[in-house]
Amino acid sequence: MVAVAQIPRLHNEPLYVGIDVSKNTHMVALISPFLLRKNGRYDACPTFEVKNTQAGFDDLIARMECYAPRSECVVLMEQTGHYHRPLQQYLLNIGIAVYEIHVQKRPSRNKSDKRDALNLANLLYNQLELKAQATDSMQIAHRVIGASATATTLRPLVMRRFELAQRSTRCRNQLIAICDELFPEFTQAIKDPNGASALRIREHFPTPGDIAAASVKDLKAFCPGVQPSARVLGQLQELASCSVGIKDPARIEALLFEQGQLIAELRLLREHMEVLDEKIEALVEGTREGVILTSIPMISPLRAASILASIGIISNFRSSAALKAYFGWSPVSNQTGTSTDTMKLGRGGNRLMKQTMYMTGLSAIRGDTEWRSLYQELVLKKCPLDLRTKKRKGKNKALGAVIGRIIGTIYFLLKKDYDLLQQLPLGETPPPPMCYDRAVHKAHRRR
Repeated sequence: MVAVAQIPRLHNEPLYVGIDVSKNTHMVALISPFLLRKNGRYDACPTFEVKNTQAGFDDLIARMECYAPRSECVVLMEQTGHYHRPLQQYLLNIGIAVYEIHVQKRPSRNKSDKRDALNLANLLYNQLELKAQATDSMQIAHRVIGASATATTLRPLVMRRFELAQRSTRCRNQLIAICDELFPEFTQAIKDPNGASALRIREHFPTPGDIAAASVKDLKAFCPGVQPSARVLGQLQELASCSVGIKDPARIEALLFEQGQLIAELRLLREHMEVLDEKIEALVEGTREGVILTSIPMISPLRAASILASIGIISNFRSSAALKAYFGWSPVSNQTGTSTDTMKLGRGGNRLMKQTMYMTGLSAIRGDTEWRSLYQELVLKKCPLDLRTKKRKGKNKALGAVIGRIIGTIYFLLKKDYDLLQQLPLGETPPPPMCYDRAVHKAHRRR
């Protein structure tokens, strides 16, 4: 271990700290212009290990302050799932600048915690001190800015909601597969085999034989709503009496056991999602940002929560173009050997936001909104007519343009409100947030 206390502190030189994060301990490397002059090479600069505890964090700060004051310390760490978050929050709370970078790929022969920490510190030194530009976007260090209180609260709830939705989709797909084996004709009578009434029928009358042997009254007893009607249930019985579903008793027994567990799991997932939805909607409706976003017609509280959780704080983005790129809806040049006059959608961006904005765009062009009028204009201007099919080609590009405009509106409204709050005198009550106004939007489009 390097005797760091013997090295003089240089107040005018920044200290670049690379931290290789792990579960129980973190490897730390220190680089500065003075240390490079003293040691000659970056991989000869001091390194040490700290524990992932409060005492370890305090020890890290004490060692860093032997080289430079806190205001001159800059830290870089990789985005390692959740292991880096406690240390990152600790450093931000005491005023140390923190940068993040995507997990780096390295040759296995050079892989060690010490080497990784030194590489991170050297990368930060090159980009901030030497102003070196990275050719790979995955090697660009990004400054971490603390998220707003709203985003901090919503982020875990939104991710939990996203996870439950994925698990629910898997359950529904498995139940459909089982239905296709046991009773393939089921969907001819009841379109959704995973609806509430359909699941009750499948739970209490799991095989076609059970359905055919029951009376319509027995089936209706497990369907308290209007649907399915007695006529539909009678049709279901007719289909069950001549079903071509599997007849192997061993296979049927296994499928029925799996189906029972999946139905119980799906119901539990739906209950959890309903509770989460209520919690998220209450949080969104109680915030300025939520009121602004939900004023846009096609943005529901759940979509607004996803947007706010992903953005963190709007000041993270210098322009609407940066927000579009982060959301995955920025166009790039579709360059070929002879032409650069076409565009395509970039492949990067946040996956959750890419899906959220796609569904938002679809809702916008289907509803009675200004976005629908814009979409129709773009289709007429930009989408050529196929003479064979009599349909216009390239409508997805028009949809992408509409989504880009929606993101621009989101950025404008949130950024304007953020700037207003920053300029507000301390202690003064903020005015109501500026919400989306269709009349203003329509007038702006006609200029």
